[in-house]
Amino acid sequence: MSMRSILAVLLAVVLLPCAAAPPRLMLPTVYRGGVDVSRYWISEKLDGVRGRWDGRRLWARSGAAIDPPAWFTAGWPGQPLDGELWIARGRFEAVSTLVRTPGSDDAGWRHVHFMVFDLPSDTGTFGERVLHMRALGARCRCAGLRVIPQFRLHDHAQLDAKLEAIVSAGGEGLVLQRDDAHYTVGRSDTLVKYKPYDDAEAQVVGYTPGSGKYAGQVGALVVRRPDGLRFRIGSGLGDHDRAHPPPIGSHVTYRYNGLTANGTPRFARFLRIRHDMPPPDPR
Repeated sequence: MSMRSILAVLLAVVLLPCAAAPPRLMLPTVYRGGVDVSRYWISEKLDGVRGRWDGRRLWARSGAAIDPPAWFTAGWPGQPLDGELWIARGRFEAVSTLVRTPGSDDAGWRHVHFMVFDLPSDTGTFGERVLHMRALGARCRCAGLRVIPQFRLHDHAQLDAKLEAIVSAGGEGLVLQRDDAHYTVGRSDTLVKYKPYDDAEAQVVGYTPGSGKYAGQVGALVVRRPDGLRFRIGSGLGDHDRAHPPPIGSHVTYRYNGLTANGTPRFARFLRIRHDMPPPDPR
């Protein structure tokens, strides 16, 4: 190989999208009731891709670099931002594909917004950070940047009514953050997600054969949770999923309604392939 060819290969490697250590994020716990709703700020839980702006570029929760067109982040502030890359309700696959495709054309990104929901380096309480985010949004007026609306409710009845309205309109659920909370890394009891179902990830380790109309195809996925528990997921698989199932070794996201007495997810339902697995929770 000539010296020119070697230099070309080295330059190509240098220019590949880089990865970094996973960003240190604040993560929610699951809402189980028993909180004073009036002490919390509330926002819609968006079905998008979590992102961290470090003041210069965007990173995924896994530490992979996100490579939007240059205009998308033009004029963004130099301070870190925590948010969700989002198009609209029910459009997760579209935004996920854009995030996973370096150098995507402008057309797809024109529909995306980075919905800011926190300021990691801000030392104020969340109530103070809400005011700072609103001021930031008013100053920036950037095409790709928006601040997610935060609102207050008085009690559980109002919270449940709001959840029902969001889910009926095609949304996922709600996120509650306590007014006096500071930004902390890892799972936080002050930050909770409220949805009508639970969801989690598991690795595909096998299949069961289909029968009847699905003869010759996949009847169910055999999956393994991180703790080693194996179970089957058959519900939620479409005809295409049964004919072309997620590969062995891939990870999938599934929904379920609580756990059985032996800890198995109840009514597990396939949701989607998880292309970008997050790192283990920081503790």
